[in-house]
Amino acid sequence: MGKINLGRVILGGIVAGIIIDIWEGVMRGVLLQEQAAKVMAALGRTNVVSTKQLIALNIYGLVIGILAIWVYAAIRPRFGAGPKTALLAGLAVWALVFALGAMPPVFMHLVPVNLALMASCAEAVMMLIAGVAGAALYKEA
Repeated sequence: MGKINLGRVILGGIVAGIIIDIWEGVMRGVLLQEQAAKVMAALGRTNVVSTKQLIALNIYGLVIGILAIWVYAAIRPRFGAGPKTALLAGLAVWALVFALGAMPPVFMHLVPVNLALMASCAEAVMMLIAGVAGAALYKEA
């Protein structure tokens, strides 16, 4: 079992992160904007995203992408290199970050179940695509 190639984790993670950032921007900024605006209005907040928030969200997406490829590199010796393992890594990160992360706001009645489900399903597809794309660039040292 070789060591994880951190340079390739970061490279693949940046690619995965860019996919995540674009996907989230389209999904939340366009497709789910109306539903999100209603949620924010009910909370007494605006749906306008500041430049600082946009930068923070994009960095967050890059971190998630790097995490996904790190998980891929970590499980690769056990499951083998390739798209199947990349899908598993993407699914694992989706479950830990997006699916579980969506639950507390739903439980607290801050976000409607249907909005959380739509976003979570779209994010599952996003993470599968990002995981495969980023993993394609990963090679052992």
